[in-house]
Amino acid sequence: MFSSRIVKFISHMGNSGGRMSSTMTEHRVLKTNFKGPFPDNTDKVVVATGCFWGSEKAMWRMPGMYTTAVGYAGGKTLDPTYQEVCSGRSGHTEAVLCVWDKEKLNFSDVVRMYLQCHNPTQVNGQGNDHGTQYRTALYYYTAEQKKVAEAAIASYEKSLGGRKIATELRQMKEDGEGEVIFYYAEDYHQQYLASPGARNYCSAQPQGVQLDPATEWLPNDLEEAFMPKLNEAFWNKYAPSPHCVLRDPHEQIKWPEN
Repeated sequence: MFSSRIVKFISHMGNSGGRMSSTMTEHRVLKTNFKGPFPDNTDKVVVATGCFWGSEKAMWRMPGMYTTAVGYAGGKTLDPTYQEVCSGRSGHTEAVLCVWDKEKLNFSDVVRMYLQCHNPTQVNGQGNDHGTQYRTALYYYTAEQKKVAEAAIASYEKSLGGRKIATELRQMKEDGEGEVIFYYAEDYHQQYLASPGARNYCSAQPQGVQLDPATEWLPNDLEEAFMPKLNEAFWNKYAPSPHCVLRDPHEQIKWPEN
C-alpha cells in the first residue's frame, strides 16, 4: 500500500528543503509553452487520474492537444511542494492541465480520455498508489463543461455495469469564479516519461471499457458545441489499455492517419 509511493518519492525528491522553483516553459515533446498565455483558439481543463506522469502522456498524445503540464490542485496548501503533496496533508491531487486546439479537439474528447485512461471507480488511489493525492478528479472551467462531464460520467457508470464513479467535480478559479487553483509541479515532473533517465512507471488502471458515443449521452442543448472531433475509429485503435503509456511512443498521435 505504501511502498510504491515511497519509491516514487525517494527517486525524485531532489533537494531536501523547500519548494524547487519551476523555470521550464517549453513542453519537452510538443515544444509549446505550457505556462501560457495560451492562444485564443484553445480551451482547457484540469484532470487527475492518479500518478500524473502517465496521465500527462496520455493527454499530450491526443491529436489536437496544444500543451499539457503537471501540477497540484484541489487542496488547501498554497504552492505546495511534491513532498507536501505526497504526505497527504496538503489535500491536493496530482493533476494535469490540458490545453487543446478547439478546431482539432473537443472537451468531450478529453473527458472520454480522462474516464478511459484510469479506473475512475477507485477511491483515493490508483492501482497500488494509495492516498488522497491519487484521487480521481475533474476540475472544470465553465458550467457547460460541468454539465458535459456529469453526462459522460453517468453514461460511463452504465457502461461499467453500474459501478459508482468517484470523480471529484469542482470548478477552477478564474475570472472571479470557482475555488480550485492549479500549481505547477517542479520541473523534473514535467513530461516526466519523456525526460532523460525517467523511471518507467504508471499506476493507472484503464478498465478496457469504451464510453458510448457522445450522441448517446450529450445534453441536447450542448450537442452542437460539444460534438467530438475524434471518431469511433480513433478510439477503436487508440483507446487506453493497462500500461499503454509505457509502451507507446512519446510523439503525438497523428489523426486522421491519411
